[in-house]
Amino acid sequence: METRQLGTTELALSPIGLGTWQFSGGNGLTSNFWNQVDFQTMKDILRISLANSVNWVDTAEAYGNGESERVIGRIIQELEDEGISAPYIADKWWPLARTAHSITATIDKRLVLLQKPAIDLYQIHHPTSFSSIEKQVEAMCELVSRQKISYVGVSNFSAQQMEKAHQYLKDAGAQLVSNQVCYNLVNRKIEQNGVLETAQKNGISIIAYSPLQQGLLTGKFHEHPELIQQLFFMRKYQSGITEKKLQKTQPLIDLLKELGDQYDKTPAQIALNWLIHSHGETVFAIPGATKLHHVEQNIGSTTFKLKSSERDALSSCKI
Repeated sequence: METRQLGTTELALSPIGLGTWQFSGGNGLTSNFWNQVDFQTMKDILRISLANSVNWVDTAEAYGNGESERVIGRIIQELEDEGISAPYIADKWWPLARTAHSITATIDKRLVLLQKPAIDLYQIHHPTSFSSIEKQVEAMCELVSRQKISYVGVSNFSAQQMEKAHQYLKDAGAQLVSNQVCYNLVNRKIEQNGVLETAQKNGISIIAYSPLQQGLLTGKFHEHPELIQQLFFMRKYQSGITEKKLQKTQPLIDLLKELGDQYDKTPAQIALNWLIHSHGETVFAIPGATKLHHVEQNIGSTTFKLKSSERDALSSCKI
């Protein structure tokens, strides 16, 4: 699999990483978003990913109150004992109702859970801290200087907040390398609100979470709308998976299927391919996986490249 530069760093990452919110182990307020995944399946998901050149994993302190980090740390150690090289790790600090002090106060717990001496990319999960962006960035810079983390990223930041973080880091002799946001063929807000433009202007990568709109872009809900009733209510609300939404997005799903037939790919693979190629090398994607065929599907999205006219047709599809 090809790699691309994260931001303006020398860190070369695969265009898709492995999202691990689903590794929460039933812990935390939002753990019911996903079906439970047993340890061996999680280990096999990561093993298959690494074997197919997916070279990084995204997690967060908030995913199961550290459970995702703990599981990843254990799996990586077991795989390393088998001679399999560890992936790069992108982690996220949880800022809600906290100050920037907790960035430095909690880093050692993150490292213990991950069983790593340093985190490759450490991100501010939301712009919801009691502290200013400047104070948060100062704490992140301290972690860089202490070699606890390698690079600084943010998540869910607006264009203005990105600019602030970027400038503060630049003045400190560091850099903002990424902004992790919801982005996919259905949710394209960053194309209108300045986030994508700001990222491209400043050499900041976009890391797209929910790249398949939590399953909507697979087409499975269009084929089997009764599945909507099985979704956790918060997932239905956040993803907007409703019968009305299915009707509005049916033309897009039809086009994804049509292109999938041409390339012998699934609608999800076409949607992911659009995502990682529509803006040069700016956008990375972090699809999750709860079953082995999910991770195999994610990997298959990188083995071809849509024509520019096909990407344009998807981009112009009315939602």
